[in-house]
Amino acid sequence: MDQQPQTNGTQASNNMAPMVSHGGHELFDAHEVIASTISVLDQYQMYEQHIQDAELKKILTNQTEFLTQLYNIMVECLQTGQKPSQSTHIYNMSQNNDVVYGMKPGQPKKPNQSVNDLTDQGLSAYMLGQAKGLASLMSMTALEMTNPVIRRVVGDSVPNLIEMSYEIFLYQNKRGYYQVPQLAAQDLTQMTNSYTQTPDQRIN
Repeated sequence: MDQQPQTNGTQASNNMAPMVSHGGHELFDAHEVIASTISVLDQYQMYEQHIQDAELKKILTNQTEFLTQLYNIMVECLQTGQKPSQSTHIYNMSQNNDVVYGMKPGQPKKPNQSVNDLTDQGLSAYMLGQAKGLASLMSMTALEMTNPVIRRVVGDSVPNLIEMSYEIFLYQNKRGYYQVPQLAAQDLTQMTNSYTQTPDQRIN
């Protein structure tokens, strides 16, 4: 009578390793990143119905599409621990890089009294805050992820979130929502010339 080979717990664990190659701490971080991405997408859905400006709505649509694709890639990596079926992409913003400097007087800000008080200025500020928050979270979590695939996906996503944040900033700046003060010319010169280069220490 043929005997079936015995399978102990160690063998079973080794066989499963490629599919569950995640550390415990990494899993908590991955869940936080994915849940935060869902939060951004859910919030964007709520903002969309209140946005009046077509340009801001287009930015929101582009970022939603990109983040949805990223979400699906992260979920796939989490579940398989393997290279995803589609690669991550580079987010290309629609704004140019021209920043308006200087301050102009305006009305003091205060909290809204109802949703009827929502404006494109406020909605774009909420979008900026969420994009910046997700960029910061991804930066921190990518440093502690052990699986090389999901670490790379999350790490590679940080520049895209930075680009999204910058896109919203430029939109706000162009409309005077986000003003950028500058130092006086003398102070600016002194600050930019506060350092000097040092000899290269590379060993030949």
